[in-house]
Formats: sequence, structure tokens, C-alpha cells
Amino acid sequence: MRFALCNEVLRHLPFAEQAQLSAALGYDGLEVAPFTLDAEAPHKLSAARRAELRRMAGDAGQPITGLHWLLVAPAGLSITEAAKHAGTVAVMRALVDLAVDLGATYLVHGSPAQRHVAEPGDAARAEAALAAVAAHAAQAGVTYVLEPLDPGQTNWASSLAEALAIVARIGSPALRTMLDVCATGNGESEPAETLLRAHIPGGQIAHVHLNDRNKRGPGQGQDQFAPVLRALDETGYSGICGVEPFDYHPDPMACAARAIGYLRGIEEGHAP
Repeated sequence: MRFALCNEVLRHLPFAEQAQLSAALGYDGLEVAPFTLDAEAPHKLSAARRAELRRMAGDAGQPITGLHWLLVAPAGLSITEAAKHAGTVAVMRALVDLAVDLGATYLVHGSPAQRHVAEPGDAARAEAALAAVAAHAAQAGVTYVLEPLDPGQTNWASSLAEALAIVARIGSPALRTMLDVCATGNGESEPAETLLRAHIPGGQIAHVHLNDRNKRGPGQGQDQFAPVLRALDETGYSGICGVEPFDYHPDPMACAARAIGYLRGIEEGHAP
């Protein structure tokens, strides 16, 4: 199993140090939140900076596997609000280009605050935004992933079933969905391993985020991850597992170390 550390866990460090520490801990790569690269306009990073970031990651043996938390910066984005729609789609397209330049192969569309449905037509605009960026992703040769998030975070694509239906309607081979263990625990009626077994064989799930429903890292709460990893293995999952805690307990570096130690322990048969 390949595990990528979501780099915002270590965003207090310079990027080169993030990559070096991630490698030292035993991760296979970094899944990058663009706002950690530039808090104002990450989609406008210069070609030289993109090349530098890719080189630093590669030098540390930590390739940039994908991008996530896409719409945090620039401020004021929304795929549902009419006045912001066109500008947001332009940013999404530019982030696809950023992913390509960084060597990433997928982008995870979570960003719950930027997909809130409040008015008639909002859901249709959200779907149109995904369709537009999926076409661009297909041309660029990367996968754009719609992340289902629980109803406590958003009211659009707030279940795996809803995300699957959206992806099916758009019908682009570059648009897929995924499973986030935290969101699953807080919103789905079936456990993560059951959903993985149901949807990985058909190719609907292209990515996985590993985190406990308490928002801490794997092994720091009630969720059991051995059944999750077993389901991934037995269904032939070949993608990346992004390790994405939100509550860095007791501190960021210890959280990152505890998570990968726990997950590798499961692989070796030493952890539940």
C-alpha cells in the first residue's frame, strides 16, 4: 500500500523540510494542499517555482502524488454561486495545470465551504463546474476526484451515493469519486470497508483518505483501519492512500509519525 502524507500537517515547515521529514517517517509521497504553497494565488505559481517544488519533492524521494483542499485560495471561490462560478472554474482549470507541472496524477475536490447549495440552480452550477474541469483533466491526463463529505460539512455531494450519481451523470473518464474514512464514519450507514468492496472493483473509487471520525490520524480514535486496508488489498486497489488528519494530536510531527507507524504496523500484522 502506498501512503502519502497530506502536507498541511507539516505546513509550519519549509516545503523541502516537509518532504524530507515525510520520507524519514516512511511515507511514499506528499499530497499537497495548494494554499500551503501560496496563500494568495497558488494557481499562479511561476514555472520556475513549480519546477523547484517538484525537484525538492523528488530529491527527498517524496513525489507530489496529488492535490487536495483545492479552493481555499484565492479567497471567495464557489462552484455554486452564480457570480463566482466562471472565475472559480478558471481557477480549477489552472489547478489541473499546476498538478501536471508538479508531477501529480490526481486532484481531490473537497472544499466544502465553496460548494454550499443555497439557491435554486446552485447544484446544477456545481455539476457544470465539475463537467468543465473534468474535460480539462482528461486533456491533461490526470484524474479529478469528487470527495463525498458528510452532511456536517456540506449539503452537496454529502454521501458516496450522491457523489457516484453526479459522476455517472457527467460521464467523463477523468472524473471519479473517493472515500474519506472520517466523512464515512460521520455520515454513511455502512462501514468504509463495505463501501470500498462495493465500488473499487467497478472503478468508481479512485482515491482514499485515511483519518478517524474524530478528525485525528489513523489509530487515534474508534475507527479500525485493518478492515479498510484489507478491503483495499483484496479488491486490488492500486491508488494512493492520503493520510489526512485535521486534529494534529499531540503535535503535527508526532501525529504524522503515529499515523504511518500505525498503518505500517497493520501491514506487518502488529496493529488492529
